[in-house]
This record gives sequence, structure tokens and C-alpha cells, in this order.
Amino acid sequence: MLKVKVNDKEFEISGPADWDIIQQGSSFHILKDNRSYRCTLIKKDEQAKNMIIAVNDNEYVISIQDKYDMLLDRLGLSDMTVKKLKDIKAPMPGLVLDIKIAPGDEVEEGDVILVLEAMKMENMIKSPGAGKIKAIKIEKGEAVEKGQVLIEVE
Repeated sequence: MLKVKVNDKEFEISGPADWDIIQQGSSFHILKDNRSYRCTLIKKDEQAKNMIIAVNDNEYVISIQDKYDMLLDRLGLSDMTVKKLKDIKAPMPGLVLDIKIAPGDEVEEGDVILVLEAMKMENMIKSPGAGKIKAIKIEKGEAVEKGQVLIEVE
């Protein structure tokens, strides 16, 4: 059984689907109940098990949970796979060249948050997870030590 969420509406699917599906390049042609649908995958995140698709030019956000995901939800362990962002510390000693965020900004994993010069190289320091910036503890032009708290996150 699968639990599928489409644009905030939940459905449970069990057993094989009674659809005829033909792949046409990056799109699919689907026949169900004597109706034709043209489906295109716009974006897919396999790790998060969600995707954005267009069906007959209408976009849908879909997330899928299998029996293991539902079990983790029931046990209260589903949020253990999400990286919770805590304080961001300097990975090395260096000089802060630029700060790309401000207090109150929302950041996602991989967003560049600051530029740190170390050993004559500019290093783009990226967010290790998602969160909201609470405070910035350093200033542009400031020298920092390895492990020093640079940014506090809520």
C-alpha cells in the first residue's frame, strides 16, 4: 500500500493500477477509464520521495509514502532523516569576505551563506541543512578561528 499526497489531498493506493501507460520521450501518455492524459515530469527528488508533474498542462505536487515511511511516522521517527540545522561554525580559520544572508532569512541545504578566505583561496560556505537565520555572530572583514560560531539558526 502507498499513501500519496497530491496538492495536499491524501489518497491510499493498494494493488496495481489499471492504467495503460506509454512513454514518449520524457513524457507519458496515459489511458484510464477511456480518457487520455498527457503527463510530463517537471522535477523529482528521489530522497524526499516527491515530484512535480504536469498532467494536461496542470501542475501537481506529489509526495509518496510506502509502508516503511508510514511505519516511521507511526513510531514518531519520520523526522530523523531530515537534517535539522543548528549553529553554523567555521570549518577552518580564515577571513570573512562576504555574508550572503541576513537575520530572518530562510536557507535550504546547499545555499551559499558566506565567503571565507583561507590560505589565499575563497571558500563558499554552504548551509548544511534547512533553517531560519536567528543571528549573525561575525562581520565582513573579521578573522575567525576553526569551530567559531558564525551564524545562529532557529
